[in-house]
Amino acid sequence: MRFTSQTSYDGVTEQLFTLGEIPGVLWTPEGAAGTRPLVLMGHGGGQHKKAPGVAVRARRFAAECGFAAAAVDVPGHGDRPQEDEYDRLAAENQARVAAGEELAPLIADFQARVARRTVPEWRSVLDALQDLEFVGSGPVGYWGVSLGCGLGVPFVAAEPRVRAAVLGLGGARATAGPAARITVPVEFLVQWDDERVPREQCLALFDALGSAEKTLHANPGAHADLPAFELDSTLRFFARHLAPVSPGASA
Repeated sequence: MRFTSQTSYDGVTEQLFTLGEIPGVLWTPEGAAGTRPLVLMGHGGGQHKKAPGVAVRARRFAAECGFAAAAVDVPGHGDRPQEDEYDRLAAENQARVAAGEELAPLIADFQARVARRTVPEWRSVLDALQDLEFVGSGPVGYWGVSLGCGLGVPFVAAEPRVRAAVLGLGGARATAGPAARITVPVEFLVQWDDERVPREQCLALFDALGSAEKTLHANPGAHADLPAFELDSTLRFFARHLAPVSPGASA
């Protein structure tokens, strides 16, 4: 892992890094030392590692909870090169929707294809982050909605270090199998009038989760209308389920 820049403001340090060809960003409390919980975050489709919805949450994890938070650009997004295969699939899907096909299964197929790459990438990123003295091998959480949910479900299912996850705005078409293998606590977000992922598919994914503790948060509105107050709920959820910072750690 190679750090390429560092800035600090409002008590939070932000560091850009690369791990091989994977560009990422790490947020920690300013002056962090010792082991602390880490939340890995998955951005939405067409977004990137520092998208506002990711960065706002990450900074609050660091400033208010003393956590580390990290995100990376998934293939074909952000600072990663364009992927001819993904561009071709996107163009084909647009044409198929224009011809009258349903959007949700096309999204699911695309996300399943990308997840075959991102799951091993994210596990490698997690290895590297936990090797850092100021992150360490503490408990891990995962946050991701939309594309971050489609990629996050197979990641959480495959990664035993994850103790709790916030997921949502995703459906069961491609992820019901991995979802059944998830047993950690989950907070799941649904937009009741979602135009991209049908409500019944979101509810089917929630139902498919194997977790004994899972909570459904359903709000009115379209796919992008996730209420701001859900961020406060996310902070409380991770504070409850990720172990407190060890006594030897400092902010």
